Amino acid sequence: MPFGLTVAIVIVVLYLLSAIKILAEYERGVIFRLGRLLPKPKGPGLIFVFAPIDRMVRISLRTVVMDVPSQDVITKDNVSVKVNAVVYFRVLEPTKSVVEVENYKYATSQLSQTTLRSILGQAELDELLSEREKLNERLAEIIDLHSDPWGVKVSLVEVKHVDLPSEMQRAMAKQAEAEREKRAKIIHADGEFMASKRLADAGSILSKQPVTIQLRFLQTLTEIATEQNSTILFPIPIDLLKGIVGSASSKK
Repeated sequence: MPFGLTVAIVIVVLYLLSAIKILAEYERGVIFRLGRLLPKPKGPGLIFVFAPIDRMVRISLRTVVMDVPSQDVITKDNVSVKVNAVVYFRVLEPTKSVVEVENYKYATSQLSQTTLRSILGQAELDELLSEREKLNERLAEIIDLHSDPWGVKVSLVEVKHVDLPSEMQRAMAKQAEAEREKRAKIIHADGEFMASKRLADAGSILSKQPVTIQLRFLQTLTEIATEQNSTILFPIPIDLLKGIVGSASSKK
């Protein structure tokens, strides 16, 4: 076999070997042939990319977990806070993620930051702290709407941490303490009200049977005696005291 033919065969074999590409199950290859996009991405498995005619861009279809850096947000009630979040997204259409945007990860990151400042700036501080699930759903919906032309699907957005100023933390602590004190006073007042109603009911019952007052006196003496107390009490009828008070008033 001529030497030149052998060299040509070796070159062809090496070229074919270099054209072999293997894509994992979660990868797709977007192929540009002479600068034109092929209709469908290739993969997974064994594919051929004939350079320099073809150029391949690997795209991963796995979910990307991206941290949104801490953002300075001024809430609707003019409270300055720092908020960070995490975004979960994945590529659904590899061709769009390559053709429609230069860098879909960077674009999604910037979109998440601006949307985070915009949406949380429309909420009050109490809403930001207590209705976080509602805000998360709204953030995910808006980011997904704007990233859909890039072939990117945003599945979840979670606000991780809200950093409040120290002055606001002290004010909220005082508010919580005042709220607890108010509840305690209300509960105590309710107890006093219920006790007064019970005492009024008891007085009404005792007034119908005056002898029950004497029985109550005797029961009290019995309870005191069980405590080994040397003090002796002599119950005086209330009617007798009324008579004494009345006679004294008449003399004046």
